[in-house]
Amino acid sequence: MTDTGVRAVRQEVLRGADRIGAATPPGRDRAVDALRAAAVLGVVLGHWLVTALVSDGRTLRTASPLQHMPWLAPISWMFQTLAVFFLVGGHVATRGHASARARGVPYHQWLTGRLARLFKPVAAVLGLWTVAALALLLSGAEFGTVRTLVKLALSPLWFLLVFAGLTAATPLLTRLNPLWPLAVVLHVDLLRFGLGGPSWLGWVNVAAAWAVPYTLGAAWTRGELERRRAGWVLLGAGTAATAALVAWAGYPASMVGVPGEGMSNLDPPSLAVVTFGLAQCGLALLLRERLRHTMRRPVAWAAVALVNLSAMTVFLWHQTALMATTATGLLAGRLPGLHTPPDGLGWVGVRLLWLPVFASALVVCWAAFRSFERNGGGRGRRSRVVRAHRPSDRGAAAKARHV
Repeated sequence: MTDTGVRAVRQEVLRGADRIGAATPPGRDRAVDALRAAAVLGVVLGHWLVTALVSDGRTLRTASPLQHMPWLAPISWMFQTLAVFFLVGGHVATRGHASARARGVPYHQWLTGRLARLFKPVAAVLGLWTVAALALLLSGAEFGTVRTLVKLALSPLWFLLVFAGLTAATPLLTRLNPLWPLAVVLHVDLLRFGLGGPSWLGWVNVAAAWAVPYTLGAAWTRGELERRRAGWVLLGAGTAATAALVAWAGYPASMVGVPGEGMSNLDPPSLAVVTFGLAQCGLALLLRERLRHTMRRPVAWAAVALVNLSAMTVFLWHQTALMATTATGLLAGRLPGLHTPPDGLGWVGVRLLWLPVFASALVVCWAAFRSFERNGGGRGRRSRVVRAHRPSDRGAAAKARHV
C-alpha cells in the first residue's frame, strides 16, 4: 500500500473513532467498558492458547500445553479473567437495578431486558451446533469427536447460566458483604478436602465463588471501593492467599482447566480461584483512573466500544472459530500448532502464529451472527455503549451510565 493509501486509511479510522466518541453518552464511565473488554478478550485468548484439538486418526480430542508444561501455569493466569467480568457485571447490574427502581420500572421488566440481551445470541449458537452435530453423526463422524466439538462449542454457556442467576438475584445481593459468599467457599473446601466430604459439595461453589466478585461490584456501586487502599488490600491479600493455597494446601497452580488433571480450580470453582479473583479485582480497581485517561483517546475508546457492542457474539463464537479453523486445516494434513500434541515450546510458538487466523474466523462469525446481539434488547432498542447523539438527548444521556 502506498503512503497515500496508508494516510487515507488512517484518516478514515480517525473519523470513525471520532463518530463513536461523539455518539458516546458524556457521563459514561469508560473504564468499566475497558475492564469488560479486557475480561472478554482474556477469556478468548486464553482458550485459543491452552485448548488444542489433537488429531488421532479420525478422532479429535482436547489437550492442553499445561499438561506437558505445567511450569507455564503462572503465564496462564493473565488469561483467567472471569472474576473481572463478574466484578463489572455486579457493578453494572446493581447500578441498573437502582436506576430502574428510581424510574418506577418493575423488577420483572428490568430483569427481562437484561436476560434478553444475554440469551438471544445463545439461540443462534444452539441452533447451528444442533444442526452441525446431527450432520456430523449422519456423515459417519466418530461419536467421541462430535461430543468433543459440541462440548467445546457450548462450554461458554455454563458461565451465562451462573451470570443470569446472579443477575436475577441482584436485589438480594445489592447489599451483601462479599465475605459471606467467600465464607461459603472456604467452608465447602474445608469439608470436601480437609474432612473428606462428598465431592458434589463443590458444586455449591459454582454460585458462591462467582458471587464474591459480583458482590464486590455491588460494593463498588455503593462507593465502598473508591479509595485506592481497597484495591491494594484486595490485590495483596488475594495474591498472598493464592500463593499459600498453591504452595502449602495442594491446590493446582493453573487457574484454568487442564484435561486429565486430578483437581481443577474451575470445575467446580475452588477457594484458590476465588482468592486469585480477589487479586484480579484489586488490580482492576487500581487501574480505573489510568483506564479513564487512556479511554480519552478516540481510537482506544472506539476499539473498546466495538468490543463491548459485540461482547456476547465474541464470547459465544470464539470456540467455534477455533474449531472451524482446525477442521479446515485438516484438509491440508496434520498442521503443527493446530493438530499436533501441545508438548513443547515449539508448539506454543507456532500456536501464536495461528492466533490471527482464529481471529479472522471469529470476524466471519461476528459478521454472520452479530444481529442476534444487536437486537437482543428488543426491537428498535439502541445500544447503551454508544447511541445516536442528538442535542436534545444530552441530559438523558448523561444519566445513562451503565444502566
